[in-house]
Amino acid sequence: MFSIERWQEVFETISKNKLRTFLTGVSVASGIFILVILLGVGKGMQNGVEEQFEQDATNRISIYTGVTKVEYKGMNPGRRIQLKNDDYQFIDENFGENLEYQSSVYRIWGSLASYKNNSGNYRIEGVYPDNQFLENASIIQGRFINQNDLKNKEKHIAIGRKVRDDLFKDEDPVGKLVEISNLKFKVVGVYTDPGGEREETRLFLPITTAQSVFGGGNNISYLAFTLPKEDDYEVALKKSNAFVNEVSTNLKAKHTVAPNDDSAISINNSLENAKQFYDLNNIIRLFFWGVGVMTLLAGIVGVSNIMLIIVKERTKEIGIRKAIGAQPMSIVGMVLHESIFVTTISGFFGLIFALFLLEFVGPFIESEFITNPSVDFNVAISTVILLVISGAVAGFFPAWRGARIKPIDALRDE
Repeated sequence: MFSIERWQEVFETISKNKLRTFLTGVSVASGIFILVILLGVGKGMQNGVEEQFEQDATNRISIYTGVTKVEYKGMNPGRRIQLKNDDYQFIDENFGENLEYQSSVYRIWGSLASYKNNSGNYRIEGVYPDNQFLENASIIQGRFINQNDLKNKEKHIAIGRKVRDDLFKDEDPVGKLVEISNLKFKVVGVYTDPGGEREETRLFLPITTAQSVFGGGNNISYLAFTLPKEDDYEVALKKSNAFVNEVSTNLKAKHTVAPNDDSAISINNSLENAKQFYDLNNIIRLFFWGVGVMTLLAGIVGVSNIMLIIVKERTKEIGIRKAIGAQPMSIVGMVLHESIFVTTISGFFGLIFALFLLEFVGPFIESEFITNPSVDFNVAISTVILLVISGAVAGFFPAWRGARIKPIDALRDE
């Protein structure tokens, strides 16, 4: 099928019909180009969604409290529920071995922090060491809060990169003292957060220190946990929901809150929220695949029509071939060869142009929900396979029609 004579026939046929072959190739190239661009945009949307969830751990579970809205066991609505240290201890004792990271947080808003002549209002949070991973923060200088800081109620703080730039300018902040509420705190580290500057305007210190220094007593603002990651998303979601339901039931019973009063004790499961976004993203990608494939199909139909015309034009030639002993599969191979060649070469041009565009233009696209649109190796290979199959499909029916031509009818054809 792939002999030198066959290739010579293909190129001779193409050279006789340059414009027709060019226009046919353009339709196929356009289909592949649109398909790859759409898939690249779909990947960019997925990257954008993932970037949004990178601000915190993807499987983070946060517990907040508010005011009761439902009367329960003789208790009137309107009570403010306050989390305490023993709530954290209760969860740690009962679920700790099933948790990946855990921390309670005591939050102080808008505190003035100063170093020499520089100052600014920042959010201060008393936390456990695990909070670094719950926030998805990365240490770029020094270290984060550790267990010794917690145990000894050390006046140590880890500051965000934005705080470092504001207060210390070009100085190395590690080991320096920052003044907060007339007290000196030693900087032990600097972190960066994928959430950007808004997340990097915080100062973290041991929760034991924060509660003691800022009059928090044993109050905490909220709780945060993650469960160990699972290979299967549905398994992870099932375990996460089971943990949420059990913790919610216990905390509501402990604080005399109605089981259906989610305003008093609310739990945010980021894994469940992520599923909604990823499901939507998958639907969009399927839609893009559908539009791209339909566009490619239009090009394939064009190739098939052209091959039918070629078979019609070469009817007498096909009759002579069969009269001198050519087998039907030889005729099929002749037409398929040309069809696959035209489709594959045209498609490669469309594929390369689309990849080139995504490679050089994609990184400059700045959008909250589309980040670095691109296609991976598997998609590129899938597209190549699709091209070859498309060429075979486009040429099969014209080839089969040519193979069924009777020599006597073909020789009579004018």
